[in-house]
Amino acid sequence: MTLYVDCCARKNSATRKLAQALLDQLGEHESLYLYNEDLRPIDEERLAQRDLLIGSGSYDAPMFRYARQWANADTIVIAAPFWDLSFPSLLKTYVENIYVTGLVSRYGEDGTPVGLCKAERLYFVTTAGGKLDERFGYGYIKTLATDCFGIKEVHLIKAEMMDVDGFDREEILNSAIEKIKSGNF
Repeated sequence: MTLYVDCCARKNSATRKLAQALLDQLGEHESLYLYNEDLRPIDEERLAQRDLLIGSGSYDAPMFRYARQWANADTIVIAAPFWDLSFPSLLKTYVENIYVTGLVSRYGEDGTPVGLCKAERLYFVTTAGGKLDERFGYGYIKTLATDCFGIKEVHLIKAEMMDVDGFDREEILNSAIEKIKSGNF
């Protein structure tokens, strides 16, 4: 099963259009639109609850539904625009909610994370008004995926320079979509 994590706030999001082209190539998927979810940062109360549930091995608790969904996906597609040198803060809140020791990772003998996720591939789909700096946003997700979740392949699919004078926004987006349709993703 492919898990599609949509973190695009705008109804006519260019990032979502780019992600849809990828999803059309990948086939059947399960969608999770983060703006429709009751995602909250992990505060002191939720942290205590999470620790108690992990300590008792209660991984079937409702609090861990996002983590179970993430851990069991075969492929993951994240659609998130490049905002203010990163991605929307809601995606970070989502990451806080999926990072559950015992479901998505465990600690190795030396204390470093060992990934437990089933996914072989993660696609990070983004668009940027200017030049995309891959260290921010994408770099964070890529590091988590490979170093903590155990996902072997992480791919960046992007359309950039979309709001720069002299560049054609629609041409840039359509070119990126055509690249996906031709299998170059």
